[in-house]
Amino acid sequence: MAGFEGLEQALQQRQRDALYRVRRTLESAQAPEVVVEGRQYLAFCSNDYLGLANHPQVIKAFTDAAQKFGVGSGASHLVNGHSRYHHQLEDALAEFTGRPRALLFSTGYMANLGAINALIGKGDAVFEDRLNHASLLDAGLLSGARFQRYLHNDADSLGKKLARTEANRKLVVTDGVFSMDGDIAPLAELAEVTRQHDGWLMVDDAHGFGCLGETGGGCAQVFDMTLEQLPVLVGTLGKGFGTAGAFVAGSEVLIETLIQHARSYIYTTAMPPAVAAATLASLQLIRDGQHLRQQMETLIAHFRRGAEQLGLKLMDSTTPIQPILIGDSARALQISAALEQQGIFVTAIRPPTVPEGSARLRVTLSAAHTEQQVDRLLNALEQVCQ
Repeated sequence: MAGFEGLEQALQQRQRDALYRVRRTLESAQAPEVVVEGRQYLAFCSNDYLGLANHPQVIKAFTDAAQKFGVGSGASHLVNGHSRYHHQLEDALAEFTGRPRALLFSTGYMANLGAINALIGKGDAVFEDRLNHASLLDAGLLSGARFQRYLHNDADSLGKKLARTEANRKLVVTDGVFSMDGDIAPLAELAEVTRQHDGWLMVDDAHGFGCLGETGGGCAQVFDMTLEQLPVLVGTLGKGFGTAGAFVAGSEVLIETLIQHARSYIYTTAMPPAVAAATLASLQLIRDGQHLRQQMETLIAHFRRGAEQLGLKLMDSTTPIQPILIGDSARALQISAALEQQGIFVTAIRPPTVPEGSARLRVTLSAAHTEQQVDRLLNALEQVCQ
C-alpha cells in the first residue's frame, strides 16, 4: 500500500508557512459569549449576524416540527423528501425576494454549484469577480464554460471581457457582500453592463440577506434590482437567518431548469424538515427586525470609530464583516492568539482564502453584541497590536 509521504511533506510546509488550519471545538450555542474547548470567550467570528441561531422562537419552531416530522428528511426532494415545511419555505422565500419562485438547496456551496452548472457548459462563458467565494469559482471552473475573472467590483473590466466573447450563453457571477472584505458589489453597474452584452447576472448574497435592506432583503433590495436585471439570486440560510441551507430565487423557467438539471439538487438528501420550519420562523423575525439591523449599524459605526482611533487598518466595509488587515500570516496568527489569551475569540484568515500578503483578523459583529462588548474588543486590540 502506497504511503502519503509527499502529502505529509506538504502539510509540514504549510505549517512552516503559518498557513496550517486547525479546528476548534465549540461547546455552547452560538452567541456573543461562547465556550470553546472548556474556556469561555467573547466571540467576534460568527456569521450569525442577527443573533437568530439561538433565538427562542426559532428553536421552538425547530423542536415543534421535529416532533411532527422527525429529524431526517429521508430522501431527496424529487423522491419523497420534499415536506410541507420545505414547500412553505420556498413560497415564503419567493415572496420575500420578490421573485416568482425559490428552490431550496442543502448548502450554499451546493446552490452555487448546481445553479452555474445547470445554466452553462461547453461553448458558453462565465465571468467572475476576482474575489468571489470559492464555491462560485469552483462552480465556474467545473462548468466546462470558458472561465474568466474580471477586476474586483470593476464593471469596466467586466465590459471589456464581455465585448470579446463569442460564447452562446454569458453568465456573470458575483458575491453581493464579499465574505472576506465586507464590501458590496456595484450591482446596478454590473447589471447594466451584463444587459448590454445579452448576459445573465447571478448574485450570491449569502452575507447580505437579513443584514441589508429595509426588510432584510439584502443587496437586491438595497439596489432595487428587478428580476430582469438580476435573474439568478442566491442566498444562504446559515448566516443572517441563523439556520442552515440555501436557496436560489428567480423565474419559473430558471427554477424548473434547476429542478431538471442541477445535480447538487437532484442527487442529495433534502435538508431536515425541522430546519425549514425553523427558517420560516427566522424569516419572520428578519422581516420585523429593523431594530436588529439598526443595532448592528450602531455597533459597526462604534467599532470603526474605535479601530481608526487605534490606527488599525480597516477595509472599506459598512457591513458586519469588519476585517483588520495585517498582511503577514504569522503576525495575524500571533495577534489572534494574543486576543485569545485575553478571552477574545477572533479568527486569523490567511491565504489561500485571501490573496498573498493580505492576512487579516476577520472581525464579525452581531446584533446580539453590546457596545460594552465591542469596547472590550477594542481595548484588547489596543494592547496586542502595539
